[in-house]
Order: sequence, then C-alpha cells, then structure tokens
Amino acid sequence: MDFLRPASWEEALAAKAAHPTAVPIAGGTDVMVEINFDHRRPEYLLDLNRIGDLYEWEVGADTVRLGASVPYTRIMEHLRAELPGLALASHTVASPQIRNRGGVGGNLGTASPAGDAHPALLAAGAEVEAVSVRGTRLIPIDDFYTGVKRNALAPDELIRAVHVKKADGPQQFAKVGTRNAMVIAVCAFGLALHPATRTVRTGIGSAAPTPVRAEAAEDLLTAALDEGGFWESGQAITPSLARRFADLCAAACNPIDDVRGTAGYRRHAIGVLARRTLTWTWETYRGTRRTAEGAA
Repeated sequence: MDFLRPASWEEALAAKAAHPTAVPIAGGTDVMVEINFDHRRPEYLLDLNRIGDLYEWEVGADTVRLGASVPYTRIMEHLRAELPGLALASHTVASPQIRNRGGVGGNLGTASPAGDAHPALLAAGAEVEAVSVRGTRLIPIDDFYTGVKRNALAPDELIRAVHVKKADGPQQFAKVGTRNAMVIAVCAFGLALHPATRTVRTGIGSAAPTPVRAEAAEDLLTAALDEGGFWESGQAITPSLARRFADLCAAACNPIDDVRGTAGYRRHAIGVLARRTLTWTWETYRGTRRTAEGAA
C-alpha cells in the first residue's frame, strides 16, 4: 500500500487523477476500521490532512459552505443555529475522540446507509461540492447515493465541501441504537420544516440500501399544512395527521435483518421517530410564532 501525502489541494487533485483508485483519508474514522479488519486493502491511500481548506467553513447570507473535514465537534460548537439538524446528528456520532476527528466528507465518501450525517443532509437539501482536475460540480444530495456504500463521485473526484441552506425553521434528528453512546444506528430519522417555502423534507438512515427520503410522507404533510392553514395559525398537528405521516415514513423504508435489528423493527422504529420528530419540530415552530407575535 502506497501512502500519498499532498501538501495542497491542487496536489491532491493531481494525485487523485493519476491514481483514481486511491482512497482518501482525513479523519480516518471509517477507512481505518475497514483496513484494520482487513475488509479493504487499497493500493493507494491519499492523505488529506495537510489540506487546510477542508477544515474551514463559511456562513453566507443563505448557505453554509462546510469543508469536508470540519470535525463534528466544530459543527456542534459553532453551527448549531445555522445547521440544527446536522448539529444534533453530530452529537450522536460515536465518542468525543471520534467527533474531534471525523467529518461529513468521510460519511459521504463512505456512503454507508448507517452514517449519522445523511438523514440531516437529506432533510436540509444539501449539495456536495465534488472537484477534480476537470473542474467543480455541485451534486444534489438526492442524487448522491447510488447504492450500498456507493456514491455519485467520478473516480478522479474528491469531496471539497458540502453546501447546506441555513435553517429557516426547526429541524430534528433522532436515532435508535443498541445503547446510548458509541453505537451504529439501528435506524435514524431527520426532519426539517422549511416555512419560507412551506415545505417539509425528511431523511431516513439505516433502513434501506441507501439513505432515502420519505417523499410521499413529505407530500402529504406539505399539502395538509398548507390546505389546513397550519403555517398561519400555528395550530397543533392533529394525531391522525401525525399517524398518517408516520405510516408513510415507515412505508418508505426497505430494511434488512442484521445483527443490529430486524427489518420489521426498523420499519416500526422509523414510524415512531417520524411521529416524535414531527411533534418536536412543530411545537418549536408554534413556540417561535407565539414569541414573534408577542414581540409584535
């Protein structure tokens, strides 16, 4: 195994172009597990730790550009207001040591359906900045996951950053695991309310071959909130609407039985998480409305 250690982003792109099979490594929290257990033996490892740009983020007027190697700890500490769903997901990642090393770029590169960042990125409608010596392109998160641990990157591309719209409404993330910490998700669910566009987005993890959205559930809830005047009135979500939303989220799953849980349990748990996160986000939205009306 050869170890490539570029000193700049340009050198990294040149190395990836020359060695398309090279496996990028930054935090190493996913890659090193596979190597240590001899599940993967790449011909080349491409070390990105000296590329400072990957550890930086920029908060714009509408969007956060998050470097691929920004540690989860930094997201929790500095971007909780702008990216609340991703900050909540970051808090559930493994241990403090792993959160200090791992970043969203590694989750995306590995593309495991159990990655904690995926449901939050799907719910927020993120875009992945993929770069090669040929140029740069933004890949919508909906198009990024192509199969089990497969993504839409070309062989010569590297993930430089993720572009995520700043939250304009409440977001939530919830995860089921076999214990409270240091655990791979049995299943996970992300939900984001987007009052500016009067839409809702979801993200489901570890309950299908790839991270997925519950689009039928989103359509149902978006239509119900609009037709019922919920956005304006801030009235409580009815139990029947929450139940229908949860059922459609469970139906969007295509899980398997494995050592962490059965397919049936995963479907049931996604329904429970969907109902809970809907309650939490909508109650937060209602509280924000009451506060704004009181201030007016």
